[in-house]
Amino acid sequence: MRVLNFSPGPAALPLQALEQARDELLDFAGTGMSVMEQSHRGKEYEAVQAEAMVLIKELLAVPDSHEVLLIQGGAHLQFAMVPMNFLFPNAPVDYLVTGMWGERAVEEVRLMGAPRVLSTAKDGKFTRVFEPGEVEVNPDAAYVHLTSNETVDGVQFHAFPDTGSVPAICDMSSDFLGRGIDVGRFGLIYAGAQKNLGPSGIVIVIASKELVGKGRQDIPKVLRYSTYLANKSMYNTPPTFTVYLVRNVLRWAKSVGGVAQLEAWNRVKAATLYTLLDRMADFYRAPVEVPSRSLMNVVFRLPTPALDEKFVAEAKVAGMVGLKGHRAVGGIRASLYNAVTVDQVKTLASFMEHFAKVNG
Repeated sequence: MRVLNFSPGPAALPLQALEQARDELLDFAGTGMSVMEQSHRGKEYEAVQAEAMVLIKELLAVPDSHEVLLIQGGAHLQFAMVPMNFLFPNAPVDYLVTGMWGERAVEEVRLMGAPRVLSTAKDGKFTRVFEPGEVEVNPDAAYVHLTSNETVDGVQFHAFPDTGSVPAICDMSSDFLGRGIDVGRFGLIYAGAQKNLGPSGIVIVIASKELVGKGRQDIPKVLRYSTYLANKSMYNTPPTFTVYLVRNVLRWAKSVGGVAQLEAWNRVKAATLYTLLDRMADFYRAPVEVPSRSLMNVVFRLPTPALDEKFVAEAKVAGMVGLKGHRAVGGIRASLYNAVTVDQVKTLASFMEHFAKVNG
């Protein structure tokens, strides 16, 4: 029996995508071997990667000005690749920090320059994102970096800052494909696959071709976005099985109605939990300011750390896993990525209501 997986990443994957992988594991496309055993230059695998890139373009209505790139590694590598490509010596750059992963990005850029860091932290904690009009971007900045959704702190931009002519570069690892976005307003988007797209090991990048063309050429070729653009993300051997599973997930996303349907489900799921948290505020404490609440990662606390532990343990017995908060902040976190169903979230809500009545 499969558990209800509320893990923050690697996270739940659609059953349809996993079943397809199971059925094709030993014989992919009639080749008599697994997709993991195929040459990445063979036509069978090349078709998989090409389909994955086309599906991303379709699902997010990617304009012709932008291209999809597949790059190995996680978002941490992008924390370094972004400034390596676009931060020239002595150039100003702005970083908007609304949580832990924004702070990690700042750690990397500080090795290469002196960023202006704007943060919403108060007393070392993040409970909101920037409000519309709150940020004044340096018009001379090389780019502005932000994180659309912070998994640890449970905050999310629902309206993105206006960066004017300055390229906006956004880490969308945890809400990519979770809602509709205007791709054209960003210079570059990157997203680790292990939340809404597939297993870990690859990052989806959607980049302005004009911005990529302005990137630095005095860095290793394997770290240049222009290398991936020029070689259709085939400069070196890609993680073929990971790309194959991402393709399967993208097929599933299209089959259920695309991003519009996924966003509708995600809003129902988040509303189910937030409504309960507000109704039972004498027992559950939701620290995030209401306008900044994440659709993807719902964080909350119980009256005591001991009850937090009891909640996680009893939820596991009930078949629900991945609910323990990040070790840096504690508490409880329910991650409601695309593959988590509305019914599964309703089951969690019922458990939460019963737990509060018994332990409140």
